[in-house]
Amino acid sequence: MHVYFNASTLAQARSLCETIVNRWPDVQMGRMHEKIVGPHPDWSCQLGVRNESFLEVMSYLTMHRNGLTVFIHPITGQDTIDHRDRAIWMGSVRPLALEKLPDFGVKYDLLQS
Repeated sequence: MHVYFNASTLAQARSLCETIVNRWPDVQMGRMHEKIVGPHPDWSCQLGVRNESFLEVMSYLTMHRNGLTVFIHPITGQDTIDHRDRAIWMGSVRPLALEKLPDFGVKYDLLQS
């Protein structure tokens, strides 16, 4: 999951992400990127959510994102497909720079035990 924000919503996004990792210990919070990173069109913070917590975190975000846009996608190693065809958006759908993504063979250490 990626929580999108800007300079005026930085504190709101940080609070939301920190609240989630405090409520769900198996959720990992990435850096608060105060710049454009990867295919994302806005500043963002990544939340790595295990399947076991996914529905609860989704429900929480539905009620508590307070206008922030959240981009959600699985991690299968097929980045282009994951970001383009398997995505869920909460809030405004934003244009992604899909050409920056590899198509296959991506491995992430996110959510490793």
